[in-house]
Amino acid sequence: MLKKNISDTFVDVIINPQGDKVSNIQTKEKLDKKEILKNFQNACKTDKQLQVGIEYERLPIFNSTCKAADYVSDFGVCNLLRNFAREENWDYITDDYNIIGLKQEHDTITLEPGCQVELSIKPENDIFKLEEKINSLDRKLKPILNKSGISLLNYGVSPLSTHKSIGLLPKKRYKIMARYLWGILSDVMMRETAGVQACFDFASEDDAMLKFKIANKLTPFMTAMFANSPIRGGVETGYKSFRALSWLNTDNDRCGFVGQIDENFSFEEYIDYVLESPMIFINRENLPVEINGKISFDEFMERGWEGFEPTMEDFELHANLYFPEVRLRNFIEIRNHDCVSQGLQYAILAIYKGILYNKSAISDIENLFKDFGYRDFSELRYNVPKSALDCKIGKYEVKDIAKEILYIAEKSLIEMNTGEEKYLDKIKELTLNGISPADIIIRNWNGIWNKDIKKLINYVKS
Repeated sequence: MLKKNISDTFVDVIINPQGDKVSNIQTKEKLDKKEILKNFQNACKTDKQLQVGIEYERLPIFNSTCKAADYVSDFGVCNLLRNFAREENWDYITDDYNIIGLKQEHDTITLEPGCQVELSIKPENDIFKLEEKINSLDRKLKPILNKSGISLLNYGVSPLSTHKSIGLLPKKRYKIMARYLWGILSDVMMRETAGVQACFDFASEDDAMLKFKIANKLTPFMTAMFANSPIRGGVETGYKSFRALSWLNTDNDRCGFVGQIDENFSFEEYIDYVLESPMIFINRENLPVEINGKISFDEFMERGWEGFEPTMEDFELHANLYFPEVRLRNFIEIRNHDCVSQGLQYAILAIYKGILYNKSAISDIENLFKDFGYRDFSELRYNVPKSALDCKIGKYEVKDIAKEILYIAEKSLIEMNTGEEKYLDKIKELTLNGISPADIIIRNWNGIWNKDIKKLINYVKS
């Protein structure tokens, strides 16, 4: 390393693992935790500003083979994006000149590590507008998908191809993550899985922490209700949500619950958990500098690393490489659901909206959960990937608690008088009968489908 002091700045030149020279020129003033805290505090909205957001991942497969669509082939996912951008006038998102996504105003279409296609839609006040936007995008995507011979699957895990045959998207960040993330199913999580993430606003720190606590406690029940990934690699796995299983077996330093779902959690305590987690890399001059878990962000703030000092951009990157069930950003991001179809993706949003945006509903949920502690929720998180609604929390059946959750959400949505309770119809039909989407798939797989992967794929196509 070469270091040269210049006034109150310094210049570092290092060689990153790719052989590129990376220099660092910045002031001596270090990032302060108060500055990070201020970002969270500034994210508070008024009650009238509270919105709902969705990040919606789907699995691309070639219709001719039922295998995962790759990035580079003539009719692969890269050309799919290129053709859509040309037809609909979207801008490219690139990484080292590789197209890794598209953007138009506040909406994006991006690719996950295994080329999973994610729609991220500008948040709206009601779910109807989100559905309308997604339906409009799907109508525009349809002819281009047809020309490419690709379908997008509303399913939680790759039904036929496994990670060993799914190439990694050529994005610098994903290559580093793939090398670093530990856990026996981390490759499955990165390359094979697809989910629905739900996003909600908060009005104050107290409001954020209350919603954060409630959302964490809801997640294992929601994983169970929307379990939708029992078939993987062309065989029944014995798990109703193999996607959820893959997250249980991925890098516990940055996955799972944040803390003990404590009653007195705060912005600062959440930040502390993020700071204590090992760092993977930072960016300098648009090039990655790998750290590979050698220090935590807390240590990086205290003493720097290899001559580099932390910036707010470093913290934001590090926080985005922290993958708990519920993540706190300038909104609350709930991340644990399998990708689902038949309108169930909007049921996820409706349940959380009905509960998180109604103080009476939050109180009802707190009362419903009053007999359960952290260990109960943690054990449930480990049990639902296999059994979904067919397991217990304490002495209670999960399916019975799930019915109560639905009742509370529906009552709240009716009181809101927006008509969004209609999104609960399909999940009510399932949950009131004690089954998840995975149960229907397993029944058909061993019945009328006769374990035919094409029939499963036709069932979960968009």
